[in-house]
Amino acid sequence: MSPFNFEQARFNMIEQQIRPWDVLDQRTLDLIASVPREQFVPQDYCKLAFADINIPLAQGQVMMSPKVEARLLQALRLNPNDSVLEIGTGSGYLTALLAKVANHVNSVDIFPEFIQAAEVKLKALNINNVTLQVGDAINGWNTNVNYDVIVLTGSVPVLTSHFQDQLEEGGCLFAIVGEEPIMQAQLITKISQTKTNQELLFETVLPPLLGANSTQRFVL
Repeated sequence: MSPFNFEQARFNMIEQQIRPWDVLDQRTLDLIASVPREQFVPQDYCKLAFADINIPLAQGQVMMSPKVEARLLQALRLNPNDSVLEIGTGSGYLTALLAKVANHVNSVDIFPEFIQAAEVKLKALNINNVTLQVGDAINGWNTNVNYDVIVLTGSVPVLTSHFQDQLEEGGCLFAIVGEEPIMQAQLITKISQTKTNQELLFETVLPPLLGANSTQRFVL
């Protein structure tokens, strides 16, 4: 049996899944091509690393499908000066993608095993502009610090204003909001201290962040 062709699978993922899902930004496509997704999936799912599915992780979490990650990155329009807060490190793959573009990524996960595994994988790829921390960030993290970009990698039933409060002016927040069977990926841009813009991107389904409260409300 011939060895699995990861490069062909990566090419097919981009051309057959990601590009047809309205991800046409070449910088985003090149970024996806540059990070070895297969090194971040659980070993049993290695040959499914490029499939159009949410790959199961430990603790009932998942790795987002490739096209969702790509749409997320395209929407954020990251630049080399950006500071990023990622809530939910998970596999560490999205962390790596964010770090390849941004100035620095602070990534927080409630599960120590995810942080430990991500640290090993990021170091193996010589990605050093990431701070990994264990903690519960559903209600914010380092709340005296503002970020250019905040990414929630799990869903929330509704979105609270404290995430908006931690954005710099002009900064943006990516979140998947709602409850099964309907969730909406949203991009919130902070125009000023009193004004934000909300863009509805696409529908998807993702497990909730631990501690997300269905009574929370987002204040525009």
